[in-house]
Amino acid sequence: MKINFTRQNIYLLATSVFLLIFVLVFSFSVLIPKGKEYRVKRTELRKMNLETRRLNDFSYETLEILQKLQADNRNIITAFDTEFSPERFEKQYKVFFNSLKLSKKAKREDEDEFSVYEVNTTSAISSPKSFYNFLEAVNKSDWIVGVNFPIKFKRDGEIISSSFTMKTYGNKKDSNSTK
Repeated sequence: MKINFTRQNIYLLATSVFLLIFVLVFSFSVLIPKGKEYRVKRTELRKMNLETRRLNDFSYETLEILQKLQADNRNIITAFDTEFSPERFEKQYKVFFNSLKLSKKAKREDEDEFSVYEVNTTSAISSPKSFYNFLEAVNKSDWIVGVNFPIKFKRDGEIISSSFTMKTYGNKKDSNSTK
C-alpha cells in the first residue's frame, strides 16, 4: 500500500506540527507559570481589598464619632479658641456679686498646648448661694475656667467676702499657622 502525500499536504502537516509544538512550549514555558503567579496575585489582591474595606469602614466610623463629639462639645471647642478678657468677665459676672474685682496674678508657664493665666479674684456676696450660681454660670461661659481651691469666705456684717484663684485656658495663637 502506497501512501501518496502531496507536497501541499506535507507543508500543511509540517506547519501544523510546528504550530502544535510552539503552542505546547509556549503554554508550559509562559502561560502556566504566569497563571500560577496570577492566582497568587489575585488572592493577595482580594486580601488587600478586604483590608482596604475594613480600614474604610473604620475611617467612616471614626469620622462619625468625631463629628458627633464635635457637635456635642461645640461650646467647649469654641471656648478654647476664645481669648480671656478680664473686663468682659467682670462685666458679665458682676450680677452675682455686690462687687467683683479681678487682679491678674501672674502669667504661668504654658501647660502643653494651652496658654494659662492665673487670676486672683476678690468678691463680696450676700449669700453663698449666689457664689454657687456664679460657679454654674462660669461653667457655661465662653471661656475654659477652672476655679482653684481653697476658696476663702470671710463674713463682714451682712456681706460675705470671698477670695479665690482661677485659671483660664485657651489655645495658643500660632502666628505661622495657615487656615
